[in-house]
Formats: sequence, structure tokens, C-alpha cells
Amino acid sequence: MARTTQNPLSIPSGVELQVDGRRIQVKGSKGELEHDVHQDVDIEEGSGEVRFRPRDDNFKTNALTGTTRAVVRNMIQGVSEGFERRLQMVGVGYRAQAQGQTLNLNVGFSHPVNYEVPEGITIETPSQTEILVKGIDKQQVGQVAAELRAYRPPEPYKGKGVRYADERVIMKEAKKK
Repeated sequence: MARTTQNPLSIPSGVELQVDGRRIQVKGSKGELEHDVHQDVDIEEGSGEVRFRPRDDNFKTNALTGTTRAVVRNMIQGVSEGFERRLQMVGVGYRAQAQGQTLNLNVGFSHPVNYEVPEGITIETPSQTEILVKGIDKQQVGQVAAELRAYRPPEPYKGKGVRYADERVIMKEAKKK
């Protein structure tokens, strides 16, 4: 069995965790999340902590147990602190502007791109070339950031495009005569 699955998850103060059979509900100051646990994983709720155990000792069940523990850990972190992903726009005329539940992007097309923000996600634009994606569900925050980046991924010759703030774009050398 993996070592991380043996460690219990501590539940911080202000976070409420409920186990109903196979369903885990986590409530905190930022919101509420739910997850259905696979039938091969047992959940033991104790005083201020949760443990996950595989029902049998095979590779698939051990992997599911570790994955379930990581998902619940991210749920606890999401409802207490939240997640954010920062994007940068590099290029002449590349701009972003948040208007309610719509994000307007100018990324070099002949028309502006209007992105409808899904429920549970908030998007802020601190400057015209920065986008801040926030939410309580780590998977959803990452998915929205990936969809925004996919409109114009960074290209390797000039570096123009939408990139993650911590992303390094390796530049290629131009063709020589």
C-alpha cells in the first residue's frame, strides 16, 4: 500500500465533513463540495481526521485509495482557502476584460472572443493582460484556465499567446539565411 494513504487527513476548524455511505460532503466558509467514493475504498471518520483504507490489497484498489485521499484533501483545501490560477497574455493588442459572467478576450483574431464563465468560478482581470481564475473546485479551476489558454497557446518563435503565470516558454531560434 502507498505510504500517503496510511496518513490520516486532518480536518481544520471551520470545515465540516460528513460521510453518508459512499458520499462525502465537505462544507466550509467558501462553499460546499460533494464526492462519490468508489466501492473498493473504505472511509473511517474519527475525531478531527479521516482515514482511507483499500478493501483488498491489489494495485488498482491501492491507486483508488490514494486518488480518493487526494481528491478529499483538495476538497478540504478548496472550501477553506480556495484555489486560483493566474494567466498572462503576451502580444500586441492582447487584452482581457471581465464583465459579469462573461470574459471578453482580444487575442489576435478578427473578432473578440466571449467566454461564458461557468457557475462556481470567478474571473478577475487585475490588469488588461492578466487573468485570475478563482474557485473552490481544483479540477474546475484548472479546466477553465486550460480552456482560456487554448484560445491562443504560446507560440515558440515570438512567445505570443495566453500562458500560465509560472509557465516557461522555450523559444526557438529563427530560420537563418
